[in-house]
Amino acid sequence: MSDSSLHHILIVGGGAGGLELATQLGKRFSKKKKARVTLLDANRTHIWKPLLHEVAAGTFDAYENQIEYMAQAKNNHFSFKLGRMDQLDRANKTVFVAATYNDKGIELIPRRQFSYDTLVIAVGSVSNDFNIEGVKDNCLFLDTKKEAESFQNQLLEAYIKANTQETPLMPGQLDVVIAGAGATGIELSAQLHKVSRLFKVYGLDQINPSDIKINIIEAADRILPGLPPALSEATENELTKLNIDVIKNERVTRVTERELHTDSGRVIPACIKVWAAGIKAPDFLKNIDGLDTNHINQLIVKQNLQTTLDENIFSFGDCAACPWPELNTTVPPRAQTAHQQASLLVKTMKCRLAGKTSFPDYKYRDYGSLVSLGKYSTVGNLMGNLTSSVMVEGFIARMVYLSLYKLHQFALFGFYRTMMLSIAHLFKASVHPEIKLH
Repeated sequence: MSDSSLHHILIVGGGAGGLELATQLGKRFSKKKKARVTLLDANRTHIWKPLLHEVAAGTFDAYENQIEYMAQAKNNHFSFKLGRMDQLDRANKTVFVAATYNDKGIELIPRRQFSYDTLVIAVGSVSNDFNIEGVKDNCLFLDTKKEAESFQNQLLEAYIKANTQETPLMPGQLDVVIAGAGATGIELSAQLHKVSRLFKVYGLDQINPSDIKINIIEAADRILPGLPPALSEATENELTKLNIDVIKNERVTRVTERELHTDSGRVIPACIKVWAAGIKAPDFLKNIDGLDTNHINQLIVKQNLQTTLDENIFSFGDCAACPWPELNTTVPPRAQTAHQQASLLVKTMKCRLAGKTSFPDYKYRDYGSLVSLGKYSTVGNLMGNLTSSVMVEGFIARMVYLSLYKLHQFALFGFYRTMMLSIAHLFKASVHPEIKLH
């Protein structure tokens, strides 16, 4: 049987879930000529999104830890296509892909289209600015590796300039304000606290850590509003120890080049403003070719991750609104969700290739939530709603947090290669600086 006659599974989005799914399907089905698997993504490399805050702070080197899509595809028997999906023709089972340009605006790849037998949409999420004035123009986002690296470069330049200027620091010149006290905002603040002290160690000794103020602003009455209150309280206590100011019950109404304004009239000066106050699925998904979507562009899917209006299209991860019947809501957009759903879809594709029309339902298993404050602490609760929630802090919580990334690596590389990568990382850490300095 020629490859062109095989059932074609097209996966759009190479995030944590999409890449894990393509890898597993490639090894199980493409290698054995049972199906043809293609992964489409707008980037050439993959990095685990929960680590982007460390890339932004400069404490995690994206170039050393990124995964080349083409190499992963070659090693795991699937095909990789570079491009960004922008339209869908369900009647003809066709995905349309925008032209790809380089940084100079030169077209590298013309507009194309790909047919499919089964389409899986896993394009993740982007920051939701809620159309607040000035956010797009004056805030930094952490949705992609490129944005995280831009943040790190802007931070380093601000420190270098301040270290050599002859005039006193202006109000807010080195301050950072983070809008949104979810996990991303909290973890970024702790990394920035660490970096503000490391820069002095590496020669920027004219800047005192006391010159740098880190603020987190949250519209809710507590930080981490989507997680258990005990976890919020424990995390805020740790932030207080780090002298990170937490401002609650304040809604951002406007952002200018130098300041952030709130509904109470408060004005917070800062040279760097980060937006981490909410997410949505990419805008191109909104009612794409008539599919059901919700107010944040997520595709509405059945319990088996099939879209409600098309049996040939599945969606999972942050871009999908999957029912959570036990709590009469949808499953939360977390890394553990995408990991679990990718595993389920491997079974679903096996059923589909066998000609079955009934597929297993996804049941969210909440293994708890963890928030890393870098070297200072890790706090969280384990087992979620499976048993009574158990609060953990310190070393145990840190080890569990690190294991989440290892699970992702296991899914992509297997046990042996993951262990080799972990050992290599330990050796590199002994000779590399603690922060990226270029």
